[in-house]
Amino acid sequence: MEGPVSPLVVLVHGAWHGAWCWTALQSEFDHRGIPSVAIDLPGHGASIEPYGDLLGDAAALTALLAKQQRPVVLVGHSYGGAVISQATAALGNVIHLVYLAAFVPDVGENVTTMSATMPEAPSALAGAIRIDGGFSTIDPSTARDAFYAHCDPMCAVANIARLDRQPFATFTQEATHASWRSTASTYVVCTDDAAVHHSHQQLMAARCTHVETLNTDHSPFASMPVETAEIIARIVRG
Repeated sequence: MEGPVSPLVVLVHGAWHGAWCWTALQSEFDHRGIPSVAIDLPGHGASIEPYGDLLGDAAALTALLAKQQRPVVLVGHSYGGAVISQATAALGNVIHLVYLAAFVPDVGENVTTMSATMPEAPSALAGAIRIDGGFSTIDPSTARDAFYAHCDPMCAVANIARLDRQPFATFTQEATHASWRSTASTYVVCTDDAAVHHSHQQLMAARCTHVETLNTDHSPFASMPVETAEIIARIVRG
């Protein structure tokens, strides 16, 4: 007799990243028999779609989720938290949201205004951002401090080389849905995060059902993949 269907973990990257950033974490899921899939948001990674805004990114994720025939645990990293909050408005198969050092916007909020209204805190990210028309890029010389301070140095080099542009519209468009209000959620606070300060993360984590903590940088999927996988595996196993 077959057992219950294991939920699928769907991974949503943050700004300037792509599905490639989840490789180490997906390997850990494989070792645990947990199925997972990582999406390239429009314009990122291997996507051939044009860059979009928050609603466009959420629509791309919604299309992927609508094809799934099993329950989904939806994971968003950094800006990806806004995407997972927005994408599930018309879906019933998402059983849990995981915010990984991520933004948790309410209706009418966006990433820019959330950052601006939080108490002042140090951030290496502000100094790493470069303006390129309607896009931003990350200065490679400061990217490690901002994103990968706890990662293996060679892993950081490889990740930095894959960073791409990020449209400003993804940060400034307001959310029209807040799925954390109706779906169980877990926030993973990264205490040594130099991009989104842990004090800001704790404010956003207060909106979630459960809170976990990792003593690492902004990229726990690369710096602590085993520990990150264990947190998500516990959610998958119920």
